[in-house]
Amino acid sequence: MTLRLYDTATRSVRDFVPREAGKVGVYLCGLTLQAPPHIGHLRSGVTYDVLRRWLLAAGFEVTFIRNVTDIDDKILVKAVEQGRPFWSIAYANELILADSYRALNVLPPTYEPRATGHIPEMHELITRLIDTGHAYPATDGSGDVYFDVTSWPAYGSLSGQSPDDMQSAGDAPERGKRDPRDFALWKGAKPDEPADAYWPSPWGRGRPGWHIECSAMCWRYLGAEFDIHGGGLDLTFPHHENEIAQSQAADLPFARYWVHHGLLGIGGAKMGKSLGNALDLAYVESLGVRPVELRYYYASAHYRSLIDYSEDSLREAAVAYRRIEGFVQRAAERVGAGELGVLPAGFAAAMDDDLNTSAGLAVLHDLLRDGNSALTSGDDVTVRTVLAAVRSMLDILGVDPLDPAWTGGGRAEDLRGVVDSLIALALEQRAQARNRKDWAAADAVRDQLKQAGVVVEDTPQGPRWTIGEQD
Repeated sequence: MTLRLYDTATRSVRDFVPREAGKVGVYLCGLTLQAPPHIGHLRSGVTYDVLRRWLLAAGFEVTFIRNVTDIDDKILVKAVEQGRPFWSIAYANELILADSYRALNVLPPTYEPRATGHIPEMHELITRLIDTGHAYPATDGSGDVYFDVTSWPAYGSLSGQSPDDMQSAGDAPERGKRDPRDFALWKGAKPDEPADAYWPSPWGRGRPGWHIECSAMCWRYLGAEFDIHGGGLDLTFPHHENEIAQSQAADLPFARYWVHHGLLGIGGAKMGKSLGNALDLAYVESLGVRPVELRYYYASAHYRSLIDYSEDSLREAAVAYRRIEGFVQRAAERVGAGELGVLPAGFAAAMDDDLNTSAGLAVLHDLLRDGNSALTSGDDVTVRTVLAAVRSMLDILGVDPLDPAWTGGGRAEDLRGVVDSLIALALEQRAQARNRKDWAAADAVRDQLKQAGVVVEDTPQGPRWTIGEQD
């Protein structure tokens, strides 16, 4: 099968045909850094990481750009409220975001540009738009520059909205605009904003509007036309609509496919800091749910679907992943970790069908039953075959338990060695208690380990332990 992706621009599932054979350019709108990321933001990173892994598995050379927005109205508001430089807030949150992505085994992007590093490219795009009559400097002395929405007849095509039904862009005072729907490309300096949040420009001292930032970075790293532009469904309008208009009006063909992911909400509402319902990765871990289990939780749903977060559904996903993990660990102990195997045809078909990870996981769970039966019957040939196939599927989803990202490295590896030694000591004490038929002492050791999150399973080969719950 050919990979097929839902393209928001055409409102259809289309065969994916790259601009250049064997190569794919992807741009993902990253986080605006006014606050640390919550688990809704992190879904975005995991979604496009799975897409990237699938493209790589298909043999494509992938250039993957994920920007961060480090200058924005919201960041400047935080800077004033906290009495801190805007760049200090942005950088602190950028570090937290990077740590969260590493914890979730999200591959690092090819490049991760910051908006503030691309002011010259923004100036060049804005100048093009002014010269071709698609943008104009405000005449009120503000230093603002606006895109003229009425100059672009196709405006609204991505989101399916008619310009006649649109309200004010709301990103700048309307006094300098020809039309309330016009949006800001450049924002002149204002006395109530931080004094260091500005750059010189042909239109006066100021800073970029949000939308021009991404157009400039797409152009800089992927060229005039590229394959896939990604982001959350909430960015379709106005952000992505404005990106298309300003880029194409500047004679840049821009993105060939628009791939948007569904949001992660809570209690039927959007998750967000301003609503007081934002949950971060540390909170999830405080529930006893590991980052790999959160990643599996994301993959359990189709990327375009809404996930309405609940603690129960997260725990159910964690338990389901632990069953998979348990098979992989037992099989690897039996026959060795081996190499990744050939992907089952059903899984590949599901992934080619608009990245249908939920259908792909159904294939995995069917195969898992065969693997567990083979473990019970001692059929090591089948165990080895199933293990290789299961690990290959989990690798595409980024949740292979034997991936070094999850098994630890460096300091984590050192700590795992310490934990191994301590648990081995506890299990030795339990074995001694059992040998002298002191069942109460043996049970006490097992119960104490369980309270610490260590589950002990007695097998014909001796006791084995895992972290977390076991059904």
